[in-house]
Amino acid sequence: MIDIAKQAIRFFVLVILQALVLNQLEIGFSIQFMVTPIFFMLLPFQTSTIVMMLLGFVMGFMIDSISNTFGLHASSLVFIAFIRPIIFKSFAPREGYDVVKMPSIYDMGTNWFVSVFGVLLFLHHLWFFTFEIFKFSDTLFILRKALVSLPFSFLISLLLQALFVSTSKNK
Repeated sequence: MIDIAKQAIRFFVLVILQALVLNQLEIGFSIQFMVTPIFFMLLPFQTSTIVMMLLGFVMGFMIDSISNTFGLHASSLVFIAFIRPIIFKSFAPREGYDVVKMPSIYDMGTNWFVSVFGVLLFLHHLWFFTFEIFKFSDTLFILRKALVSLPFSFLISLLLQALFVSTSKNK
């Protein structure tokens, strides 16, 4: 029950942070900060895809309603929830995942986390900007926006993870 409460708090904090703070920031070079994918990255390994997709829709719908972004966040978060098990399977350790551990940088290690979250965040950004611009003639512009926004979103997500997730030693 405590884990569900922690996830719910993380969910609402990220919705508020994304919708009321980060979506309002305008930084040069088309930089947009998007940190909501960290919620899906940090869900337990055994979380079902359907549950994650429902959470992605609700989270995205809430952000879209506040930010007036017409389904961009909802579609990109549902996509991340759908693709997460495939990415996790691609980067799975030889002996498989330990369900006691969390998919965090503390439990899985820096290399695994940077690789997996980097791929998930890049796919999220690519999906988001493709549907935001919705012109395949602007493919290079879409790619540039995704690549420029990626490191900033990644760094903020790492900082948020430090706040949200305790190390294994502290559990």
